[in-house]
Amino acid sequence: MRLKLLSPGEMNESQRQTYDESIAGKRGKPPAPMMAWLNSPDMARHATRLGEVLRYDTIFPAKLSEIAILVTARHWTAHYEWYAHKRLALAGGMKPEIIDAIRDRRTPDFDDPKGKMIYDVAKSLHEGHGVEKGLYDEAVKVLSERGVVEVIGLCGYYTMVSMTLNTFEFELPEGEVRELS
Repeated sequence: MRLKLLSPGEMNESQRQTYDESIAGKRGKPPAPMMAWLNSPDMARHATRLGEVLRYDTIFPAKLSEIAILVTARHWTAHYEWYAHKRLALAGGMKPEIIDAIRDRRTPDFDDPKGKMIYDVAKSLHEGHGVEKGLYDEAVKVLSERGVVEVIGLCGYYTMVSMTLNTFEFELPEGEVRELS
């Protein structure tokens, strides 16, 4: 770990307010990258609020939003992010075969057209740096405009999360093994 993470007793007032707000939120605990972001308390506060919205308040159930998150974690080879969101995806009902395919950089077989579209849009954002017109038009039909905006938000936010976790070398919990190569 490249950064010393602050304990609540070491935080200044602004950092502690952000930390306390994260505990009081839907997560019930601070998200791992927020502990690094606390070096910029205002950024930490806003990023953590955005993360909470994207995790809990999109139009997608967890098994769909986690597709965009796992594609992002895989794109960035973000080991901690993969570890955390694989568990959340499974708990949300995502099939293990879909997770394995994303991990192995294979296109998964989806039963749900929304899942396939989220995957296609997320892959296009990361690999193509945008979404071409035909895919965009189809995505709006399948996901709605709000859905497309939220997939972009998920990919963008979790890109920042992945960059944070990778840059500061967040370690997996003891006994956990890296799955991404």
